[in-house]
Amino acid sequence: MIYTITLNPAIDYVVKVNSFEKGGINRSQYDYKEAGGKGINVSRVLQQFGQASTALGFVGGFTGKFITDSLTEMKIPYDFVQLQQDTRINMKIKTETDETEVNGLSPTIGEAEYQALLAKLKHLNEGDIVVLAGSLPHSLYKAVYREMVSLLHEQGALAVLDTSGTPLKEAIQASPAFIKPNHHELAELFEEEVREDHDIVRLANRLHQENGINHVLVSMANAGAIYVGDGGIFKLHAPKGKAVHSVGAGDSAVAGFIYKWNDTKDARKAATYAIAAGSATAFSKTLCTQAETDVLLEQVEVIDLSQR
Repeated sequence: MIYTITLNPAIDYVVKVNSFEKGGINRSQYDYKEAGGKGINVSRVLQQFGQASTALGFVGGFTGKFITDSLTEMKIPYDFVQLQQDTRINMKIKTETDETEVNGLSPTIGEAEYQALLAKLKHLNEGDIVVLAGSLPHSLYKAVYREMVSLLHEQGALAVLDTSGTPLKEAIQASPAFIKPNHHELAELFEEEVREDHDIVRLANRLHQENGINHVLVSMANAGAIYVGDGGIFKLHAPKGKAVHSVGAGDSAVAGFIYKWNDTKDARKAATYAIAAGSATAFSKTLCTQAETDVLLEQVEVIDLSQR
């Protein structure tokens, strides 16, 4: 079974305007609301691929109800810990040329609520895949993901991690099975400059060899990604297209990797599908469909770097 954990979910309120005037009145051309948060996005994309998953995490208040109602409508199972405070709202203002985000404050997670989530993880079984994705609420300590990855190891479950900064630096010590930093996050992790492909390969290989991470997929926006891990070392060139929706592209890549890995256990096929899924979301107005992903799959070029 696949589970996704979103510790800091949100309603994403997307507003499209012709132009944004600071201090003035801006009228929207259209707007819409979506259940958001990186783990929830992964569940939504997996659902598009016909792959079931269960969403875990924290929700609360009327905004939390919007998220659970949305997941029910999409037929995505969930088992959230309920909070007294409202789930946050993130506003994303889109113009023809720019995208501005205003992210809301996260609710406070108490020790009892956190322990309630850990209790759910203790019921998982060997072979389960668990996606830990997104930022941490301000009330949780920076080593939370590290603690969760360690617990998942004890349960025999595979931990997939997509976060950044100190939570990532802490969590890699527990050896998750998969991580997806971008090249800026990789540079920050090692406090080194990343200028060339060989810099990415060298640092990603340290994560693979020294930290025991099976799969390291380093994303580079429209330049594609570099994979280092059990499946070898190779670069993936992303399909060409116009980016119109950056939100959720990384989450779609994570979902694409999990979906294809779960089906084939082939890292090259999984990484290729990840790039196609991330690109399909970037080229769409919302999260990708399987049909959109499959159209782009043949356009992903894979170059072996293991002999370089």
